[in-house]
Amino acid sequence: MKIKTLVYSILLIGLVGLISYRITKNSDAKGPKDKEKEKLPITVSGYVIRLQTFDNNLALSGSIEANEQVEIRSEVSGIVTAIYFQEGSKVTKGQLLFKVNDIELKAQLAQSKTRENLASENERRAKLLLQKEAISQEEYDVARADFRTTQAQSQLIQAQIEKTAVRAPFSGTIGLRSISPGTYITPTLLVAKLVNIGLLKITFSIPEKYASQVKKNATISFKVSGSEQSYSAQVYAIEPEIEIATRTLQVRALANNKEGKLFPGTFADVELPLDIIKDAVVIPTEAIIPVQNGKKVFIANKGMAKEVLVETATRTDASILVLSGLKAGDTVLTSGVMSLKEEAPIVVKIK
Repeated sequence: MKIKTLVYSILLIGLVGLISYRITKNSDAKGPKDKEKEKLPITVSGYVIRLQTFDNNLALSGSIEANEQVEIRSEVSGIVTAIYFQEGSKVTKGQLLFKVNDIELKAQLAQSKTRENLASENERRAKLLLQKEAISQEEYDVARADFRTTQAQSQLIQAQIEKTAVRAPFSGTIGLRSISPGTYITPTLLVAKLVNIGLLKITFSIPEKYASQVKKNATISFKVSGSEQSYSAQVYAIEPEIEIATRTLQVRALANNKEGKLFPGTFADVELPLDIIKDAVVIPTEAIIPVQNGKKVFIANKGMAKEVLVETATRTDASILVLSGLKAGDTVLTSGVMSLKEEAPIVVKIK
């Protein structure tokens, strides 16, 4: 049994030794070739940095809203007796939109007016008697208070009657209605929406680092989905504080929509002009490599690739503004950057 075990052990040791020998032999055979391959330079494209003037435009997403918008409702309950607007039509401020039955209220007003007239006459008589000292001041005050109470009651009923005639609070376009003559309406029932789309609000948010560069009355441009036409708007309001959750500043601009081509509720691709930067360092976007601590690029340094951390700002379709890390004359590598390593030999083809 011991001899059998000894034989197996010798065979196992021999097998391990053979495998180790082959691995070592292969490593010795391939090692120099691999090292030679590592020493072969990689051909890459490069871009020589030249200082230039950069029109710093910030691309943002915004939303289009109506300048004024309101839900038309009735303040009183009752039967709708007449509708005076066409769906989707233009209405002017103060125009009568619909009328709610006010017969009962008018009857109450007539009753209240009768009481008011009687109280007025009693107050007049009491005043004459007071002048003749036929009644006390207290009796006159009671008559006067009764007159004022009935007068206020008449005014209250008159106000309720006025509420039965619903008018447009501003000029605009009225939408689809949800009532018909004879509908019993309550304050909770939405009748229609009234919007003013002659002017439109463009609301968007910008990162806090650009907050100081946005000014009132600045002109922005924007486009909407499905159209290549560019529209302009003027900044008229800026939120006074940064939103903590998103670290952004909300801005609102006003655009003219006389032709009616723009609709509230749509998205807008906004281009906000910032400060024009002179002697700016601008590089192709394909040179940027995202890393954990930010962004980096490779530059050519004595025939080898050198890794440089950079701080960037505004980005366009083809280029990006670099705030720090690079200078004029540096050659930034723009191709094969994902496979490059620090101090890798390179041959640069300048674009």
